[in-house]
Amino acid sequence: MSNPTRIGIIGMGGFAGWHHNTVAKLEERYLAKLICTCDPNAAAFATEQQNWQFTNRGVSVFPEYQQMLAACRHDLDLMVVPTPINLHSEMHRAGVEAGVPVYLEKPPTLDYSELEEMIALDKTATKASLVAFNFIVERPRLALKQRLLDGEFGPITGASLMAHWPRPADYFYRAKWAGRLMMNDRVVLDSCFGNANAHFVHNMLFWLGEKSISSWAQIATVRAELYRAHAIEGADTFFVQATTTAGQTMRFAVTHACAGQTSHCETVHCAKADIRYVVGSHAEIRWLDGRVERIDIGHFDGLTENHLAYHRYLRGEADRPATSLVDSRPFVILNDLAHVSSGRITPFPAERMTNLRDDKDQKDYINVAGMTGTIDRFLQQGEWPGAHGWNRDPGATVSPADLPRFHDTVRTMLSAVVH
Repeated sequence: MSNPTRIGIIGMGGFAGWHHNTVAKLEERYLAKLICTCDPNAAAFATEQQNWQFTNRGVSVFPEYQQMLAACRHDLDLMVVPTPINLHSEMHRAGVEAGVPVYLEKPPTLDYSELEEMIALDKTATKASLVAFNFIVERPRLALKQRLLDGEFGPITGASLMAHWPRPADYFYRAKWAGRLMMNDRVVLDSCFGNANAHFVHNMLFWLGEKSISSWAQIATVRAELYRAHAIEGADTFFVQATTTAGQTMRFAVTHACAGQTSHCETVHCAKADIRYVVGSHAEIRWLDGRVERIDIGHFDGLTENHLAYHRYLRGEADRPATSLVDSRPFVILNDLAHVSSGRITPFPAERMTNLRDDKDQKDYINVAGMTGTIDRFLQQGEWPGAHGWNRDPGATVSPADLPRFHDTVRTMLSAVVH
């Protein structure tokens, strides 16, 4: 390209480092150019700056994002925001007001009212912001979504998601906001559902969007049970059932309170077939007449592909971002209503938890006995764990009309945390 996309990245640590690596590789292909970055503790990343060859590449480094925007706004085609969840809104506003398109890491926010403010502001932007739910741009996913829209598999009756993602104890100390419900009276809600596995939850809503390729299911009702094994404010395990405005039922079982292999699977239930989609591996279509169709997906570099997709939109080669702030609304509402429905985060019974040391990675895990079977029974039969040994009453069935209860619910959850 004669005019590579000019980029500014907020931050150098955490997931910002992944963006720096990605943009550096795109720069080698003459597809992008890193103009500037910032970090309040930039000196702590001296080795990384050397590895990224900032001096040779002519990258300007600033202590704060406001200074970066003030100095470089006219030289940027986009600004990447891979920062803590509770900072997304203010940084999005700064980018929009500076006239710089914004690439927001998922989730955009986990506060439904804050999301509405961001949506309203984005209407004034020169270009719509991208929310980087990475897997929406996968070609096999888009091809299957078109087949769903064409009616090849019959009406969609429902969907389910299993995400068994072990995380060691130190994962919840990776940053000050990790596992938090709130910080400085701002909603955070860092969790397996709202953050680590947010891609997969958003994917499920995408499968059930029936209006077009770029459509997501809308939430009608939600019922949930939230649990915790680790010493954190938030939940590390979610069991959620939701109905859509089209009458479909979705079930989600997502946990970090486990050990062993990481596994996940998205399943779409249709009148003629069930579709199982495993990110990074394969899709399998099991027809009710006995046929089985397998589609190899293989490795997918979501970060690179989302950058390139957003660059195409900014150049006018696509008519919209892969996921906009409006498209994120069902996900944020679902997450918030799961908290409202559950009402509290229930500690797992002590007798069900085992501390395990992984000698290979030298990390400590908490494993909840019977987790796999409990997930299977919930997804397949709708059996709620609270009434079958996990010592809690079922969550209430709530709807978007109950969203005004969200903030008080989170504060009540926070007040119940034993520090």
